[in-house]
Amino acid sequence: MAKNKLICSILAIFLVLCLFTDIAWSEEVKSNEKSKNIQGIEFLTGYGLAKLDLQGSYRVIPLFIDFDFDLKTLTQKIGINPPGLLQFVLEPFLFYAFDPHSNAEIGNNFLLKIGFLPMDAKLQPYFKGGLGLLYMSQHTREQSTQFNFNEHAGIGIHYFFKKNTAFTLEYRYRHASNAGIKQPNSGINTNFIICGISQSF
Repeated sequence: MAKNKLICSILAIFLVLCLFTDIAWSEEVKSNEKSKNIQGIEFLTGYGLAKLDLQGSYRVIPLFIDFDFDLKTLTQKIGINPPGLLQFVLEPFLFYAFDPHSNAEIGNNFLLKIGFLPMDAKLQPYFKGGLGLLYMSQHTREQSTQFNFNEHAGIGIHYFFKKNTAFTLEYRYRHASNAGIKQPNSGINTNFIICGISQSF
């Protein structure tokens, strides 16, 4: 019962986070209608797998909401104009963990996304990497704290089946730890396969 209340509380916090992020995003669109600093929004899900020393597999179903902001408006001011994608990604997330026990993760990532082809390419391969914060309700031998930091690195591809709408497929590696704040802190390494829909503006 207490665990269900915790998961419901985490879900409520995530929804509030998404609401405030969406309000901020809407205001950004209104205030930057001409400059178009925000370039898109993505809804991504998939499957994540990690190994825990005593509890075996740690399996999660993630939900990411990515808000993509154009960085080229900044780099152009210093004379750098890359031909491909260059974005800052604000990424609130909620994970449902179903193995070894029903648990949840909630947090936010701050990522850099770099595309390798011109902006109008139908296929857009990219690299994504960055840092984030998370709370996990799962107690593990690896981590003495439930609040942790995480580092991400991944590669993916956008396939634009419509002018501004793409199917996205991504592989991502994540390392979660508490940065040595408290021991033990051996970290949890998770591999993700992620897919979803991306809408560009």
